[in-house]
Amino acid sequence: MIKQYFQDLKLEFKGYNSKKFTQDAMAGLTVTAVALPLALAFGVSSGADAAAGLITAIIAGILIGGLSGASYQISGPTGAMSAILMSLAMKNGIDGVLLAGFLSGVILLIAAALRFGKLVTFIPSPVVTGFTSGIAIIIALGQIDNFFGTTSQGENALQKLLSYGTLGFSPNLYAVMFGVLVILIMVVWPKKWNARFPSSLAGIIIALAVNWILKLPVSVVGDIPRTLLSENRLAFSTITLSNITNLLSPAVSIAMLGMIESLLCGASAGKMKNEKLNADRELMAQGIGNMIIPFFGGVPATAAIARTSVAIKSGGQTRMVSVIHSVGLLASMFLFGSVMSEIPLAALAGVLMVTAWRMNEWREIKYIFNKKFGTAIIEFVVTMAATVMFDLTIAILIGVFLGIMIYVAKNSELKVDVSPVDTKRIKGHGVSDNHSNTKIAYLTGPLFFVTREKLKLLTEYADDTENIIISMRAVTTIDESAVSEFREVVSEISEGGTNILFCGIQPSVKEMFDRSGMTDLIGSRLIFWDAIEALKHLDIIQTEEVTA
Repeated sequence: MIKQYFQDLKLEFKGYNSKKFTQDAMAGLTVTAVALPLALAFGVSSGADAAAGLITAIIAGILIGGLSGASYQISGPTGAMSAILMSLAMKNGIDGVLLAGFLSGVILLIAAALRFGKLVTFIPSPVVTGFTSGIAIIIALGQIDNFFGTTSQGENALQKLLSYGTLGFSPNLYAVMFGVLVILIMVVWPKKWNARFPSSLAGIIIALAVNWILKLPVSVVGDIPRTLLSENRLAFSTITLSNITNLLSPAVSIAMLGMIESLLCGASAGKMKNEKLNADRELMAQGIGNMIIPFFGGVPATAAIARTSVAIKSGGQTRMVSVIHSVGLLASMFLFGSVMSEIPLAALAGVLMVTAWRMNEWREIKYIFNKKFGTAIIEFVVTMAATVMFDLTIAILIGVFLGIMIYVAKNSELKVDVSPVDTKRIKGHGVSDNHSNTKIAYLTGPLFFVTREKLKLLTEYADDTENIIISMRAVTTIDESAVSEFREVVSEISEGGTNILFCGIQPSVKEMFDRSGMTDLIGSRLIFWDAIEALKHLDIIQTEEVTA
């Protein structure tokens, strides 16, 4: 993997010159403008602070971006990640968030070593869409306090929402004004302006200016230290066995989200740039980054599709875009830290409300509902609900398990079609038309423990016929339970005086027949390539009987 990395790096920077660097620099600064308000907002919403969001974006941009599995990935704090971290911070504090982030990095490194990069492709699309919408709901619910200037209690967004029933709900109208102001700006901001100056940044600047002039009584971001080493950073003394045990479950959730979001981002952006993502190397980069970031005081990071797509659309050429965007954020921290400390939290809540709305895959949601794809709708709704009520790991497992169960249910039907010999179809194949006492049973579908009961239908169809030919060309799989049932059926048919022949047995099924003794029971001479060959065999037997 390391050797391949340097080979890809050499290819990526082949012919790199001042023109390409200029393109990277401009794209990097554009991404900085997009990332700045989001880094602040996601830092606050994750249960840490705005500085933690900036630190995460800066280090992730340099470290993860530099080691990434593609030239275009931009990593940093994301809305989906902040939704998980918010509930974790409520239970375990910022120290729990930092240690869980470190452990998630270890898990991602293990996943990279085991080449788990392709596993994400086994998650059904409606499940991914469902958990994305669930995350969006959690983000929106988690910002109610900041948006309305209220106070709530609880370990997750739903509990906080329900706590208003006992604590009361008294909105700060000034906070609501800032939140609505930012939302309106982001909604009406022209798309052609957004390409050069992001609407989220415009909304934050305008809200900051209003608050600076009017000095309204609202909660603000607070002090942003001009350092990459936060006071609240992971210490080696907190990495104890008991803490690891307590935080292993949320760490798995964080790692799973990091894996899913990063690889899906890479797959989507890869189509935009026509460059394939090295999935396992991306996991390695995410793992190393998330192991190191907590020691600076940053929260877990993952690849972000919004920032990545901006980098590509802005003409970015190499992974230098990610590095330059980090330099831009670092400069902003040192030059404008005191100014950013006065940003109203309600303004950041407005940014996150719009972000939550936009992160829903509305086109996919509209498609599956308009086309009335029942299975996809069930997977989407159940995964979304599970994401809100439980956590990402459980939601994904529920969604995938549900998808598997629905698939098995839809594809576990065994069809048994029995019909007399069609004399028109056998005409010209050297077969006599004297087969009125012969039936052909066509089996279609998988033969396993769920479908084995249907094999008993063969005994009913064989009662009133002299010969029955069982065609299994459309049976590709069979398990031990079905073979055992088949043995009983064959024995019962034979004891009833009906001759039984087989044709079209697939190699995998034939192997199971051989291993189980089924072939010996039938007799290998009674297994044919197709029904025509089986009928010819019956003609020979009839001729021999007449001669005798």
